[in-house]
Amino acid sequence: MAANVEKIEALVKQLLIELGEDPEREGLIKTPERVAKSLAFLTSGYGTDPHKVIQEACFNQNTNSMVVIKNIEIYSICEHHLLPFYGRCHVGYICNGKVPGCSKIVRLVEMFARRLQIQERLTEEISCAVQETIGAMGVGVMIEARHLCMMMRGVEKQNSILVTSSVLGAFRDRPATRQEFLSLIERDKVSI
Repeated sequence: MAANVEKIEALVKQLLIELGEDPEREGLIKTPERVAKSLAFLTSGYGTDPHKVIQEACFNQNTNSMVVIKNIEIYSICEHHLLPFYGRCHVGYICNGKVPGCSKIVRLVEMFARRLQIQERLTEEISCAVQETIGAMGVGVMIEARHLCMMMRGVEKQNSILVTSSVLGAFRDRPATRQEFLSLIERDKVSI
């Protein structure tokens, strides 16, 4: 379901009035339209089927190796305060006869991030979707993110980073597999 940009525009205009602003002043005239389009883009992950994202590029390959895609940039909106959080996502999986195009994994991460989110659910949604769509023997996902709701308001802590992880299948059942994943994502990791 696509966002109703016109309705959002009217709501933003009303919000500006409620905040004590004049939506007709020069700097704010186009703000409702810009905010509506921005929110539509930032929440464009709704209504997208993860199976369609992956199945377009999933290839038969006799392999059961670990694959890790790390430092995937994520930008999302916290559902509690409608403020952004951003960081890096690392995804590892063990193939089971099917190999997805690596860009499809990145698209899957982006699809879930482009929804109102909490980081904990985002991490789980990504790991479950990877396991379900490619039938992986195991999946590991770690997200490290900074939350503007903690930086700009509330506790106002500028250097805090929330780390979440989800491990399924072999990553959960085999400590050595989980450790290999963690070791691989720590190598040459980009800071957020």
